[in-house]
Amino acid sequence: MTIPQNPPKPVRPHGNRLLGGLSDADYELLRPHLKPVPLEYRKVLYAPNQPIDFVYFIESGVGSLVNTMENGDAAEVGTIGNEGIVGLPVLFGDSTAPTGVYIQVPGNGLKIPARVFGELINLSRPLRTEFLHYAAAFFNQVAQSAACVTFHPLEQRCCRWLMMTRDRMPTDEFMLTQEFLAMMLGVQRSSVNAAMGSLQKKGLVSYSRGHVTILDRKRLQADACECYQVTKREFDRLLGTPGGNTQVAE
Repeated sequence: MTIPQNPPKPVRPHGNRLLGGLSDADYELLRPHLKPVPLEYRKVLYAPNQPIDFVYFIESGVGSLVNTMENGDAAEVGTIGNEGIVGLPVLFGDSTAPTGVYIQVPGNGLKIPARVFGELINLSRPLRTEFLHYAAAFFNQVAQSAACVTFHPLEQRCCRWLMMTRDRMPTDEFMLTQEFLAMMLGVQRSSVNAAMGSLQKKGLVSYSRGHVTILDRKRLQADACECYQVTKREFDRLLGTPGGNTQVAE
């Protein structure tokens, strides 16, 4: 009897892509320790140079990986949504990091004690490999974002981040403050106002009091810089596409 090399991955009753891609056996290792948690705006998931107590699997919403300078200035260096986990240092055997993560777009998720997570990933090589694939995809996202700031105009970058945020949310309407957009884009709030104003005039989005509604997703994606598709392809290549499809959308 021939054993399939790539059996279909089970569908989970929640929205986290990493958990959804695990085998039944690996998921069962984690399941008893996963606890639902609301992810409120500004909730700190772990702070710089402080113990990481929990690893989080975001189901909806967006977490912001932030680097804070000595004078208090902060810059976002990466984002985490329902494609991954918060707490990557634990995967590599660490318990603290010089960066911190807090919620910028509220939603829901699951958490597991960091100590337990660290023990479980050593019980299953496929489980650890799956999380390492995510770590590689996340590194690629951070690297692509650094290049994006250098080479692409603000409005294209704004479209990219809006598309990435929408991909992580269940609806076309979500909370996204000017502060978060400015941090994501590395610009002042006045520049954010100008970029969002232009997108509203084009009929791509509606933006009012920190809430965004995507009006024309197809055109918004077309106006985004190439970094959106590059990052998406890497996540799909390393994690598999949502729903188990191995084809990468163009």
